[in-house]
Amino acid sequence: MLDIIGSALSQVLQPATLLIMLLGIAIGFVVGILPGLGGAVTLALMLPFTFGMEPVQGFAFLLGMWVVTSTAGDLTSVLFGIPGEATSAAAVLDGYPLTRRGEAGRALGAVLTSSAMGAIAGAIVLALTITLIRPVVLALGPPEFFALTIVGLTFVITLSGKSMLKGFIMMTLGLLIALVGIDPQVGIPRFAFGQLYLWDGIDLIPVVVGLFGGAEVLQIMLSKSSIASTGGKAPSKITGTTEGMMDAFRHWWVVLRAAAIGVVVGMLPGLGGSVAQWVSYGQAQQSSKHPEMFGKGAIDGLVAAGATNNAKDAGSLIPTIAFGIPGGAATAVLLGGFMILGLNPGQEMLTTHLDVTFSMVWITIISNLIAVALAVIFIKPLTKLTRIQGPVLIPSLILLLIVGAYTANSRFEDIIVMLVASVIGVACLRWDWPRVPLLLAVVLGGFAETYLNLSTSIFGAEWLTRPGVLVLGAVVVASLTYGVIISRRSKKQPTPQQLLETK
Repeated sequence: MLDIIGSALSQVLQPATLLIMLLGIAIGFVVGILPGLGGAVTLALMLPFTFGMEPVQGFAFLLGMWVVTSTAGDLTSVLFGIPGEATSAAAVLDGYPLTRRGEAGRALGAVLTSSAMGAIAGAIVLALTITLIRPVVLALGPPEFFALTIVGLTFVITLSGKSMLKGFIMMTLGLLIALVGIDPQVGIPRFAFGQLYLWDGIDLIPVVVGLFGGAEVLQIMLSKSSIASTGGKAPSKITGTTEGMMDAFRHWWVVLRAAAIGVVVGMLPGLGGSVAQWVSYGQAQQSSKHPEMFGKGAIDGLVAAGATNNAKDAGSLIPTIAFGIPGGAATAVLLGGFMILGLNPGQEMLTTHLDVTFSMVWITIISNLIAVALAVIFIKPLTKLTRIQGPVLIPSLILLLIVGAYTANSRFEDIIVMLVASVIGVACLRWDWPRVPLLLAVVLGGFAETYLNLSTSIFGAEWLTRPGVLVLGAVVVASLTYGVIISRRSKKQPTPQQLLETK
């Protein structure tokens, strides 16, 4: 195992791979600072550019870009009170009050250092989990993997919002999209409507680019204000960064506890970092010696928010790698990257391509350390990016959308698919319909069909009585029951975030 870990590190440290990772980090930094885009959207926009890359290089680009968006999002959270990322919202509660007291440097030093510590803790847990979960995954067969795809879809449906029906409808639409093309069993076109283009199925790339990237670009197009629209001004002089770094180390126990919460919540499909940050923040307030200071500039609250931010990314990678069940929107898009790079989650990632899997651990650690170092050095110039007007970004983003969709197969029809997916994405944003169930169904639909066909051809109907399938079936039933209960309660009670905001 040590030789595989060493081989993974040597591949990451190759000059070409490092340059690609630095490019991803730079893009992630800009995205993290500019509210409105987000890690999932940027992954969708950049996914087509991984064609032709080696797997380690592709993940160096994608992961390097994704994991630093949370770190960069902390900058605007602290300096302007505007979360650069949705997962950076908790950092506003104590970071911005510190800035208003003239302690912006201390706040940035604390949140950036805790982010790096949380990322390292999360990466270590990811490495240990890969080692422990490997024999479990290798013991599974096609029936269990089919059941796991159903579990993943069920989790996302039950946690997709107040209406499970909306999640179910979006999942069904995604499965229908996945069924377009030639039936692998009988060789007959399905849902092709006489169009030769549809014989090969609808490619994942234009769907992802449109559903996330196109929809968000249209949202930005409607914006008339600059990114930092609250009227706040960045401090002219930022000092005390070193003191803030020491604060993070002094609260090391808070960092570890918040990182653990981030990893655990990140592992649960459908919850994601937005939930993890509030759970971690609330727990830090409960255990603090001065809970009355939370929301007024508590360093331990800021440290908890920063540590959770990056640890949850490592947590969400665990079910994605092991079972093909993404922990959130970003890992659902990243699952599409697996397919582009020729990798299948599960047994293949834990056997044949185990070195690629461990490279993700190193990429997560190295990217975050580089990101924190750059943030400390270039804090003031980076904050000027928040003054960019929203409409100024539109031409370059539209170009990325078109190039990204066309790159998939060099076919004009892919651009049309991207535009249709963009319309669906805008409709989802407008009427509060979840997009992740649709994307996840498109990604997992092909896997589910393959595993179902293999299960039936190898075991007949007996695969339904296998112990693993029965256990996972019980998980599906329990998840649906839990989702119904939570859905009913959520319509009556305020969210944890709302409760915190009222304090």
